[in-house]
Amino acid sequence: MSWNRRHFLAMTGMVTGTALLPAPMVMAQARPRVVVIGGGTGGATVARYLAKDSEGALDVLLIEPTRRYYTCYFSNLYLGGFWDYDALGHGYANLASDNGVNVVHDWAIGVDRDARTVRLGGGGSVGYDRLVVAPGIDFVEGSVPGWDVSSQHIMPHAYKAGSQTQLLKAQIEAMPEGGTFAMVAPPNPYRCPPGPYERVSMVAHLLKQSNPTAKILILDPKESFSKQALFEEGWQKHYSGMITRIGPDFGGNNVEVRPQTMEIVIDGEAERADVCNVIPAQKAGLIAADAGLTDDTGWAPVTPQDMRSRLDQNVFVLGDSSAQGDMPKSGFSANSQAKVAANVIRADLTGSRAFPARYSNTCWSLIADGDGVKVGASYEPSEDKISSVESFVSKTGEDTDLRRQTYEESIGWYKGITADVFGAPTA
Repeated sequence: MSWNRRHFLAMTGMVTGTALLPAPMVMAQARPRVVVIGGGTGGATVARYLAKDSEGALDVLLIEPTRRYYTCYFSNLYLGGFWDYDALGHGYANLASDNGVNVVHDWAIGVDRDARTVRLGGGGSVGYDRLVVAPGIDFVEGSVPGWDVSSQHIMPHAYKAGSQTQLLKAQIEAMPEGGTFAMVAPPNPYRCPPGPYERVSMVAHLLKQSNPTAKILILDPKESFSKQALFEEGWQKHYSGMITRIGPDFGGNNVEVRPQTMEIVIDGEAERADVCNVIPAQKAGLIAADAGLTDDTGWAPVTPQDMRSRLDQNVFVLGDSSAQGDMPKSGFSANSQAKVAANVIRADLTGSRAFPARYSNTCWSLIADGDGVKVGASYEPSEDKISSVESFVSKTGEDTDLRRQTYEESIGWYKGITADVFGAPTA
């Protein structure tokens, strides 16, 4: 199947038939306002769909500090040399000009849920009738002993795309001949479950061409990981002898780093690395915690029918920050959740029809040139969580034509989702 914008919308628009129903007429009074914090995939999607489907009945305000958003998904392909960095970046002009979203480039630094206001870093505050919180992830301090965010210029995480991604690639390209690239993988749950292992594949692809005697070391606290059989098959086929994974049985869950000396201590024994990519444990973006929307897990619990916060009925939490059940933290998931939330919020504020929630996700990964694999599922709300109802995954031993088709499908999906999120042309 070749993915394009039409295919993408057909699959992910299951709850967005709302566009077929005209929004109720709004009398001459202040329009209900929806404030969205975070202009990533979840936040930009919900803002766009609220604005366009309400046909002017809602005042939609998106708060996002950056003027250009770089997707974390597909950033590994930049590391591997398959994509240019600029291809990951997307602006907000079309959200404002073509969809009627009021985009405010500022930091949201506080939420008063009693007064229903959001405080801005540049001064002042904005009120809301409904609030959507979609700030992505932050890192758990101390989860990797020896590392904190002040170390990210030496041992980058590159798990928020942008300058960190550029830094990591520059470090890889500057490795000495026969040097060592080390990755400290995160514990569950975290953004994009296959992401660290696709990253290893892309780093291996780059090194195989420019530094073929280099080694890659994965320090992993998990017993297993997403698409493990597929990745391990691919590593053996394309990068035999280059990649070593150390799991918890051999000290992968007992790792300390020393950024100043570029050392990794594994079960008390120090190893030197030339590049060390530390991906720490993760939690909901800081503003979600500051707003009192998270629980002891560090994530924000939501009701599975609508992505509404379990702690405040006027607030919705989308994407990576949410604790919702079986869905992985991914761009596809965030986009799917945002459409459900947009439908419900519009119904709340305008009296339009709310459709039953259905969710979906697919995660593609590139292992080598033309060797793409995928995993995905469809989901429905159950009593206490979003539950997987049907799933699929690529199989080991697939022929090269199918793997190349899977990769090409992923490219079509990227073009489709970014057009859907940011209102950008697909050409």
